Amino acid sequence: MQHHQKALIMVDVQKAFEHEQWGERNNLDAEKNISRLLTFWREKGWTVIHIQHTSDQPHSLFHPANEGHSFKEVAKPLDEETVIQKKVNSSFIGTNLEEQLRSNEIDTIVIAGLTTPHCVSTTTRMSGNLGFDTYLMSDATAAFGLADQTGTYYDPETIHRLSLATLHDEFATVLTTEQLITNWASKSS
Repeated sequence: MQHHQKALIMVDVQKAFEHEQWGERNNLDAEKNISRLLTFWREKGWTVIHIQHTSDQPHSLFHPANEGHSFKEVAKPLDEETVIQKKVNSSFIGTNLEEQLRSNEIDTIVIAGLTTPHCVSTTTRMSGNLGFDTYLMSDATAAFGLADQTGTYYDPETIHRLSLATLHDEFATVLTTEQLITNWASKSS
């Protein structure tokens, strides 16, 4: 029987996303599901990696001097959990994430966090492209509404669903938190 090492990658679960500048958001239960995933993962003793978006721009909500840079309470890393800071949408570019995963023989990745069409999507695509068995938690991610180049506004639920649709079965398997926990509850590694 093949032994699969797993990692949960929590992408940008930071206070910056509580700011009003982002506008309306879908899936207000994302943090509840993030908490469920973290609890499940920690009980299993599997690897948890927290990604923290960091900006060099002092005015940015993600600048280390600003409160928005901090992790949300629901996703605060434990002392033994890895925190990787990134400066672009991908958790793999300009970081040692891939090196850490490969050196620990991790081949299965579960991704949750904020936001679905940006850093979560980019990280998911790269994970799949790098050959990891990748799972994306549809209800432990969220999106904000966006306008396109013509000014047409797309509500956050539409953005979220379309983002998931572009990832499912090509870059990742998209599941709900409940589906993952139910399917993986009996797994020991």
